[in-house]
Parts: sequence; C-alpha cells; structure tokens
Amino acid sequence: MEVYEGGCELKLLQTLEGHTDRVWSLSWNPATGSTGTPLVFASCSGDKTVRIWEQTPSPSSSYSSWHCKAVLEDTHTRTVRSCAWSPSGKLLATASFDATTAIWENVGGDFECVSTLEGHENEVKSVSWNASGTLLATCGRDKTVWIWEVLPGNEFECVSVLQGHTQDVKMVQWHPTMDVLFSCSYDNTVKVWADDDDDWQCVQTIAVILQPFGHFVSTLAEIKWSRVGSDDLTLKIWESDSTSMQSSDGYAPWRHLCTLSGYHDRTVFSVHWSSEGIIASGAADDAIRFFVEDKDGLVDGPLYKLLLKKEKAHDMDINSVQWSPGEKRLLASASDDGTVKIWELASLCTGNGH
Repeated sequence: MEVYEGGCELKLLQTLEGHTDRVWSLSWNPATGSTGTPLVFASCSGDKTVRIWEQTPSPSSSYSSWHCKAVLEDTHTRTVRSCAWSPSGKLLATASFDATTAIWENVGGDFECVSTLEGHENEVKSVSWNASGTLLATCGRDKTVWIWEVLPGNEFECVSVLQGHTQDVKMVQWHPTMDVLFSCSYDNTVKVWADDDDDWQCVQTIAVILQPFGHFVSTLAEIKWSRVGSDDLTLKIWESDSTSMQSSDGYAPWRHLCTLSGYHDRTVFSVHWSSEGIIASGAADDAIRFFVEDKDGLVDGPLYKLLLKKEKAHDMDINSVQWSPGEKRLLASASDDGTVKIWELASLCTGNGH
C-alpha cells in the first residue's frame, strides 16, 4: 500500500467468496445503511448467479462482518453481466448474456423473479434505473438501447428502442436527477438521450476515440462509464450545466474539463465518484486508485491528484468498484478472481474532497 498526503489508508475489511467465476458487477441497495438498517449489496457473475450480501454488526468489534443472504440462481442461463437496485431498494434488475433482464423482489425474505424482460436479440450488457424508479434502460450486443416503463403489478412496457449506435452498446446510465440517459458503445461514442414529448431523441454524441472512460459530472452527482473498447489509460472529467439541461433555452451540452493521465498502466474498467468527491478506479493491473481534487492547482479548471494506490488489491482484473451509501467510507470491489472485497478508506484529512 502507498499512502499519500492526507494520511489516509485503505483497510481490507473482508474478502467474500462464493462465486465460482469472475464477478462482473456490484450494486449497493440505496435504501440500506441508514437509521440502523444493515447495508446490502448485490454481485453478479459469469457463474450465472446473483448473490445478495448483508452486513452483520459485530458486538465485539467496531467493524461489521458480511454474509451471503441469498443466491439468485436457476433463472439466467448465461453470464449475468450487470445488476442494479431500484431507487426504493425494493426491486433488483439483472441483465444477462441470455438476452433477458430479470426483475427480482424480496417477498417475505425470499427473492423472487417477478418479471422477465425480453426483446434484445442477444447479450444484454447493462441495466440502469432512472432517479424516480419509473423507467429502466437496458442495452446490448444488438447495438440497441431499450427504455422500459415500470407499470403497476411489476409489469414493464417497452416505450422506446434507441438505434443510434453502430456497434455493441456496453453501458447505460441515467442522469442522477433528470430523465436524461447516457449510452456508451464500442463505436467509440457516448450518446445522450432525452425525451421530447414522448419521443426519445439523441441530443448529443460525444466522440471518445481512444478514450475508454468518459466520467460525466453534474453539479449534483456523477454518471460513471466503463471502457468503450480502446485503451488510452486515462480518466476524463466532463461537465454540464444541469440547471439548463432541459430548459426552454435548449440542451446544454457536456464539455470536457480535464484528463487524469499517467496514473494507470493498463485498461481502466470501473470508476465511481463518492458523495465526498473521492474518485475510485479499478483496472486491469489489479490495483485500486483514489483521486481527489487538487485545490491548490486550480488555474483554468479543476485538477485532480492521486490520493492513494492499492497494489494487488485483487489477484486479477478489477471489474467494478462501488462506494456504499451511508456515513462510512466503504468501497466494494469485484474481480475476475471470483471474489468481492470490502474496504474502508480511513483517516482522510478534511478538505481533500469537493
């Protein structure tokens, strides 16, 4: 471990085993971790299963332990590539290479598959809920993005199929506060979609040739992206004026603010921005890195510095890093080595975040 200015350290709290293949994606339940409720997150894997992990407070220690609360299996027939909790935390969506997206609900302590969304021609690679939980987006190898409306009784209706990309669509992510959708594709573009009187339109196309990571940040929260196929080993910070994004003055485009380069030796697979402004990244060099804004370096725009680098955080590629909700600075990481690890970033000096 390398410790940088700020005096922080990364503590490994627990290694969670159980998956029998690489772990692709993680999602924390946003409704957990406050008012004394234990934190819960989901992990999905090439072993065709989804695991639900729950925090167990330890009376003899200041740290909690984690246990597998449920294994969701016998539904998907191929790799489960992406998982996402609804904003209410009541539903879990899982996207699979079997061309389906499953919707799960905790019914009396047992997770049941209450709906299966079909329509993609082949592998579904990503799934994302909008801020209100009324819309769900999926994307896949068939080059399309589907938008589903959530109806009463766990029914889902496809309201639009977006066909602007020319290659596999790797990831979809909703804006954290508005019904604006981002899609990231192997065609080296990120497309921004907005609803114009019930007609979803592409309002901006961002060329990301040799830019595997565009990290979009509004004034309120972040939208995160994974690689788009090529590899320039950088993180890029983007910005938009969120107050005017859907105003009568028209769409406010995203603009590139800065690039974090020279830190990663191999492809970056995942990035997540904490509520405190700490950026975590996971990469193919098996390391986790943390970045914060360099308040002393403001000239023409924000600059970021490396806060800490954890070498060999996993034995293989790190596919996902996700900050937890709640007050503690906990991070979960998932890897090709089949494990999930829970970390705590401790003793960070104040003033390094946003």
